[in-house]
Amino acid sequence: MTSVLALDLGGTKLEGALIEADGTVRPGTRVRRPTGCDSTPESMHLALAEVIAGVCGAADSSDVVAVGIGSAGPFRDGGDAIAPVNMPGLHGYQLAADAAGVAAAALGRVVPVRIGHDGSCLALAEAWLGATVGSRASMSIVVSTGVGGGIVMDGRLIAGGSGNAGHLGQTHVAEYGATLEEIASGPASVIWARSQGWAGESGEDLSRDAAEGDEVARAAIVRSADAVARGLADAATLLDLEVIAIGGGFSQSAPDYIELVQAALTEHAVLDYARGARVVRSALHGEGPLIGAAAVALRAADEDGNRRIGA
Repeated sequence: MTSVLALDLGGTKLEGALIEADGTVRPGTRVRRPTGCDSTPESMHLALAEVIAGVCGAADSSDVVAVGIGSAGPFRDGGDAIAPVNMPGLHGYQLAADAAGVAAAALGRVVPVRIGHDGSCLALAEAWLGATVGSRASMSIVVSTGVGGGIVMDGRLIAGGSGNAGHLGQTHVAEYGATLEEIASGPASVIWARSQGWAGESGEDLSRDAAEGDEVARAAIVRSADAVARGLADAATLLDLEVIAIGGGFSQSAPDYIELVQAALTEHAVLDYARGARVVRSALHGEGPLIGAAAVALRAADEDGNRRIGA
């Protein structure tokens, strides 16, 4: 049995776990520490040390063969440095190198470290074990604090020239005059609703009030879904996507969020094949990013670095 020490860095948390070679999260090994927009290299180093020590202390880690990291992006310098949109204090931070040193100290040996941006990790996970298994052309996205995604074609991740392919949230939605993330993310939806007179404070408040019949709260959720659909209609047209999986906390803001996106994508896409793209909910729940981080390491372990997920 072999495992991967998987790490997922996002705008609100750093999480780690041991992931078995079959994609199973080893019970009892998930450890989480908070992050935030004020994160610095120093605070992140401390969080890495706590998370990795916690994961390795929770179970036998002698079978760890690699560290896989999914990080908020984009990347700089070919992945040697990160520049997260929502954590400006980490711009230029060498996450992989820092994690390598911390992991070596915790494991008592050096293991390879592989990194991918969080959207790519989710896409790999969904294509391996989740909602897009068997699809020839898929995209998986997160609608949460931010909006990001990844692309898998014929079982292989489309990473792009610098490893940053899939940053859907930073594409522009012409109808709204802003980027998709500035319109559709949870925080952006809260800001818009408050500008319309709604008095809540969070995405959770928005979801609750919409369920109770608040028209502005419901409109904010519909607006988010429409913006996501417009972005995905363009992606489906460009990439000829068969299926699109959506995860992330704000995609749970209404029971019919996925259906709203599907209906709006079908309406906005110009070409028949793009209108045929299926929108589905992520099948991996909160484990997707960690499984995807492990998939990055397992894929890279193949000698040609182009492992077909599921092969």
